[in-house]
Amino acid sequence: MESSTVFDALDIRLLQALETDGRAPFSRIAAVLGVSDQTVARRFRRLTAEGGLRVVGVRNAERMGKDHWMLRLRCAPDGALTLANALARRPDTFWVGLASGGTEVVCMTRPRTPGDHDDLLLGKLPRTPHIVEIRAHQILHTFFGGPRGWLGKLAPLSPEQVAALTPKPSAPPPGPVRITPEDEPLVAALEADGRATYPELQRATGLSESSVKRRLTALLESGAVFVDIEYAAEPLGYRCGAALWITAAPAALNAVGQALAGHGQIAYVAATAGPSNLVATAVTRDTADLYAYVSGRLGHLDGVQHVETAPFLRRVKQLTYRPRR
Repeated sequence: MESSTVFDALDIRLLQALETDGRAPFSRIAAVLGVSDQTVARRFRRLTAEGGLRVVGVRNAERMGKDHWMLRLRCAPDGALTLANALARRPDTFWVGLASGGTEVVCMTRPRTPGDHDDLLLGKLPRTPHIVEIRAHQILHTFFGGPRGWLGKLAPLSPEQVAALTPKPSAPPPGPVRITPEDEPLVAALEADGRATYPELQRATGLSESSVKRRLTALLESGAVFVDIEYAAEPLGYRCGAALWITAAPAALNAVGQALAGHGQIAYVAATAGPSNLVATAVTRDTADLYAYVSGRLGHLDGVQHVETAPFLRRVKQLTYRPRR
């Protein structure tokens, strides 16, 4: 997302506060950051209007034991943006980007039913004009991403501030969790606005306030749903992103994935099925930094056998989709 906004130190701390607990009251965030409630509210409105900030509820596919996939679609440049926009409008996608100079669409899908997956991979995509090649990589294990946000790697907040904002942990139930049909209206409301107030959630669900609070707490503590943020990275000074398709020796797969999870340049990394066995999203200040990372810290990791770098031309969808005007 292009933006003329430049985030200052307080903006970045506010973003990490929201990444830590997207539903934290402004009063608690203000107390931790040492500013007034009004300042937090004003900065939040500005980041929303100018910095692409959105706070939304996200279904945790791994916690629910459901498959999700990274699709790599090579296509003719004149059809790439149309394809990316069509994928971005689907409710079962949550990351869509144009890469490799506009000749490739990278898409993360989270099918809600097996039929969604079959319809996309076996039905719609093979019949879509301009697509030259489809590669579907099933996500086997996430090392970093999802509920764990990249801003924490920039460390704008102290450990004490993060601890003050982090919801008190509880023991999640064992095994996969599920979202019941009764909870679907509540989850849908959170997907539209992760900071929706209790009265707004009551109106969306028809439940009492006590029931909304109880069901929301249960969903968040089980891990079935988490609250995440999206924002433009450019105002942070990070204007270069790339998908990294990495092949590691099988015996080194876990060690390489764990190492990548600790790198400051990595916003997401997971083990996958497919021609490569790791996929990562790198975020750097510019192409020189990307080169230095790929040829240096990444390239020197024991067990890394091959790296294919696909720089992003444009992010079409992160968690939500807003068509460009």
